[in-house]
Amino acid sequence: MEPDYSFELAAKARGYARIAGIDEVGRGPLAGPVTAAAVVLDPNRIPEGLNDSKKLTRKRREALYDQIMDAADVSIAHASVAEIEEHNILRASHIAMVRAVEGLETPPDYCLIDGNMVPRGLTLPSETIIGGDGRSVSISAASIMAKICRDYVMLSLAQQHPGYGWETNMGYGSKSHMSALQELGVTPHHRRTFKPVHNILWQD
Repeated sequence: MEPDYSFELAAKARGYARIAGIDEVGRGPLAGPVTAAAVVLDPNRIPEGLNDSKKLTRKRREALYDQIMDAADVSIAHASVAEIEEHNILRASHIAMVRAVEGLETPPDYCLIDGNMVPRGLTLPSETIIGGDGRSVSISAASIMAKICRDYVMLSLAQQHPGYGWETNMGYGSKSHMSALQELGVTPHHRRTFKPVHNILWQD
């Protein structure tokens, strides 16, 4: 089953005009920000092949990124490592989502959100969709935009902090990342409240 425009059409049938799909990426990594995107698609210019970003190759994601950027209202936002530490990863991901919605050129009047929780602070009429990045094309588009943008952030951080393999693991706790943490120590971009990082600091 591929994502379609049925959730958006159902919202339009209830009188909503501008429907934003919202998704985040980066809740699991040990380093780097959590990133969210909000996308309002033009129903007449929906790129072909939209899907959950995890199901697409990097090359396909990058091609779709350009098409989405060209044909939709797109906003991308982050919550920093400091915010992840101050709140928690779930709350930080919701902060990033609200920021993404607030950054759209024209405010939406309805939100389709991947997951099962409406972020605190999002006051617009909203609907949560479990597995939404594989069910709604607007959420699929948001998942692609968030993934590409967070990957770019991690590629930049990898140049500043070589050795951790962030250019390939994107901050996730891969075997090479874990051994680099043991050998090189913890950077300012590591999430110190996450157990593997916390354990290494505690050992020290």
